Amino acid sequence: MTVLTFTLIMLAAAFLAGFIGSLTGLGGGVVLVPLLTIVFKVDIHYAIGTSLVAVIATSSGAAAAYVKEGITNIRLGMFLEIATTLGALIGATIIVYMPTNIIAVLFGSVLIFSAIMTIRKKLDPLETDAKSEMAVRLKLNSNYPTPNGKVNYTVRHVPAGFIMMIGAGMLSSLLGIGSGAFKVLAMDNVMRVPFKVSTTTSNFMIGVTAAASSVLYFHRGYIDPVLTFPVVIGVFAGAMVGAKVLIGSGVRVLRIIFSIVITIVAIEMIYNGLRGKI
Repeated sequence: MTVLTFTLIMLAAAFLAGFIGSLTGLGGGVVLVPLLTIVFKVDIHYAIGTSLVAVIATSSGAAAAYVKEGITNIRLGMFLEIATTLGALIGATIIVYMPTNIIAVLFGSVLIFSAIMTIRKKLDPLETDAKSEMAVRLKLNSNYPTPNGKVNYTVRHVPAGFIMMIGAGMLSSLLGIGSGAFKVLAMDNVMRVPFKVSTTTSNFMIGVTAAASSVLYFHRGYIDPVLTFPVVIGVFAGAMVGAKVLIGSGVRVLRIIFSIVITIVAIEMIYNGLRGKI
């Protein structure tokens, strides 16, 4: 395979990863890491390093569009970034001590759990009465635009969501997925934030989380410019297209896409991890 062919393939794959990452809040790494490790046989540490840089591009490409549309809860995102950054630094510190097959199995297990939890929850909680005193004090409650006008929502269980975000930050460093799946679940299922707001706020947050992790990966030599360059370009383009699609999409469609994609990838990663092929 020539360098040009490899670059074009990576551009196409990265575009798809960025599109899915932007549409679901996953961050794109959920496609990139399996692609690099299973298809191109890249060492998983280098795959994660590349994915983390791509996650930053996804966040940069999608977040601006979502903020402009008024969907992203910026205040909630900045508050939870404290937890995810802390978790990211912890995860990047312990990654060198974990066997690659364990990382692969962990990757798949987290994604299967994400798919199950996403399918279980059918409706967005749109109660307007504030039930969390902490959310009121921190001014986390907000609204988002719909075709029928703005819809108010309240943020619940703030401490529990904050603790889950520490775990999300650790998963970001360990798996290179931007931990978008876990962030969306924490906001959607625990903090009771509407799904569209969860995915857009996740995209807003994942860049900061990934940046904290990627610095340590770069220091250890796990970020290859030749591999990263086409990935970043493709992911950024895909994220911009995905952001435009999300704005006009229905929540039910997003949940189906979210669940199908991560379930397929999860099974593949667990299978290869158990067989020692990663």
